[in-house]
Amino acid sequence: MAAKKKIESGKLFVSASFNNTLVTITDDEGNTLSWGSSGLAGFKGTRKATPYAATVAVDGVVKKAQEAYGLSKVEVYIKGPGPGREAALRAVKAAGLKINMIADVTPMPHDGPRPKKRRRV
Repeated sequence: MAAKKKIESGKLFVSASFNNTLVTITDDEGNTLSWGSSGLAGFKGTRKATPYAATVAVDGVVKKAQEAYGLSKVEVYIKGPGPGREAALRAVKAAGLKINMIADVTPMPHDGPRPKKRRRV
């Protein structure tokens, strides 16, 4: 497959939930270059929520982006509390991409849930 457009740097988003790990690579403007998940990598059920499944998912997405666009540098944004967080980072490093920045963008509740109704006696 011929290279479409030479894109040196991009952003890698990892969303690690307790059930799955989603991975998306975009260019610097935010246009998706490639994406994948543990489920797309062939894992089903509880096995999707393992660090190994996250590693396989990240590896596939990175290889696709490197072949198609020549990606070499990424900024990594990690979201969520799942088991694929650290494994995804290790997979990016092992794939040969240079990591410029790592950011944790997990949403944090700042006022908590709504309190219970006042008790009427």
